[in-house]
Amino acid sequence: MSVYLDIGLIITSIALVASVILQSKGAGLGGLTGGDTGGVFSARRGIEKTLFRVTIGLSFLFFGLAIATVIVTG
Repeated sequence: MSVYLDIGLIITSIALVASVILQSKGAGLGGLTGGDTGGVFSARRGIEKTLFRVTIGLSFLFFGLAIATVIVTG
């Protein structure tokens, strides 16, 4: 069971990192380091809104898997 949880954590963490990187709006490396030109309260529409919700879901899944791994491994 522990092996499956570890594999799930690895897959979830890779997907979570990818979804966070895809959300950067700036072009090039400036967007990755926080050089965002958009406002804080910008409206999310279309694929941006979907990606935002996927990121939230992945973060909850990652948190749940991390807690389950701690409980199983004791």
